[in-house]
Amino acid sequence: MRKFQVITLFPEMFTEVFGSGMMYKAQDKQIVELNTIDLRQFGLGVRKQVDDTPYGGGDGMLLKPEPIFSAVEYAKTIDSSAKVVIMTPRGFRWKQSLAQEFSENGDNYIFICGRYEGFDERVMSLVDIEISVGDYILTGGELPAMTIIDSIVRLIPGVLGGKNSAIIESFSDGETLEFPQYTRPAEFRGMRVPDILLSGNHAKIDQWRADHSKKIKNK
Repeated sequence: MRKFQVITLFPEMFTEVFGSGMMYKAQDKQIVELNTIDLRQFGLGVRKQVDDTPYGGGDGMLLKPEPIFSAVEYAKTIDSSAKVVIMTPRGFRWKQSLAQEFSENGDNYIFICGRYEGFDERVMSLVDIEISVGDYILTGGELPAMTIIDSIVRLIPGVLGGKNSAIIESFSDGETLEFPQYTRPAEFRGMRVPDILLSGNHAKIDQWRADHSKKIKNK
């Protein structure tokens, strides 16, 4: 069973995500185990402090090293071999081929979700993998963690219903986007399903789909 642990100040953000749809089914089938660890529980003092002002001045607050170290050490008692992942703009860009690689390698993961202006740099000594989900700023690492976990879990064998579901999707070959798809009714408000898809000729349908897959633009 693959294990994903998420260290976060907002574990409630993951309740619906981990408890719904494909994520729920993957756990119900005992293919994956998804857990959150509340960073606040490892905060310092009576107020469970997890952040402080940066040395040298500057706006905002940084996550302190002590709570994160303690949280990771706790996660390691559950799975000592798990790889530690942190979301940071300087990490490598997440893409479908990496999701495929992570789904196949058999590793378990501990995700650290940053907040505020980031985290004390000494936290990086714990980290095995740095990931960026794009060149934009979010208020925390929770949404990126959800995105990355979702993209990995859905590719683990047995999670998706159809055996070819993940193969035909956009970006699965690194070059093309998924072809247009239709369902009933055959005509809706003057818009008709292409006749070839109603023909039953699977060879021609496959060719039509190949012809209508759009090349990914290099950026």
